[in-house]
Amino acid sequence: MLEIRELRAGYGEVEVLRSVDLDVAPGELVALVGANGAGKSTLLKCISGLVPPTAGTIRLDRRPIAGVPPADIVRLGIAHVPEGRQVFGRLSVADNLILGAYCHRHLTRADLATRVEEVCRIFPALSG
Repeated sequence: MLEIRELRAGYGEVEVLRSVDLDVAPGELVALVGANGAGKSTLLKCISGLVPPTAGTIRLDRRPIAGVPPADIVRLGIAHVPEGRQVFGRLSVADNLILGAYCHRHLTRADLATRVEEVCRIFPALSG
């Protein structure tokens, strides 16, 4: 479970996140919705270890992860790929899903194919 309590973060003197609380249970899908500048990207960057919080806690499976290097957070199963920068612009949907399995190198090709099919069932638009 991802647990965020009283999270505060920002850039320089500008506080972007003010007392954010969020729980995400295993297997739960969550959408962050808000206007430009509302703090969605900052929250994701804090969770990913790319922006340090100024206060509050971020826990993954009850383990504090604030201050943990981003590479270690990826190994725990959390990754952040910024949109709009065409980081993987030429990859197919399937390639992107397979790349997302980077931390699960123990999976067989058959297991990986099953997971990609499962994601496509959850999000049918990815199949088309």
